[in-house]
Amino acid sequence: QVQLVESGGGLVQAGGSLRVSCAASGRSLSFEVMGWFRQAPGKEREFVGALRWFGGSTYYADSVEGRFTISRDVPKNTVYLQMNSLKPEDTAVYYCAAARYLRRSISDTHQYDYWGQGTQVTVSS
Repeated sequence: QVQLVESGGGLVQAGGSLRVSCAASGRSLSFEVMGWFRQAPGKEREFVGALRWFGGSTYYADSVEGRFTISRDVPKNTVYLQMNSLKPEDTAVYYCAAARYLRRSISDTHQYDYWGQGTQVTVSS
């Protein structure tokens, strides 16, 4: 079984930065895509960004383009989401997800086979 564990969430002031991590463990850690999503209270889960594990190409939602950066540490099976210039509207629970194969749109939640438990990010104004 595969486990994804996020860490690094917290409280930050608007304009600040935060980095959240997602560590994968278990058997058969071979994924084509690692994604980040977020869900604010009363809203649907939305795509933040994704990374193709082989090659390292990244993709971002328009709302975070230029402010957020996804990177990976291959030996550690870990993906990072660096968030800069944070805004109050970035407040949400952030989830990482993994997909063995890219079958649908990279921003589609149904694309992903495994999900982490989420980590809270709160941006104060």
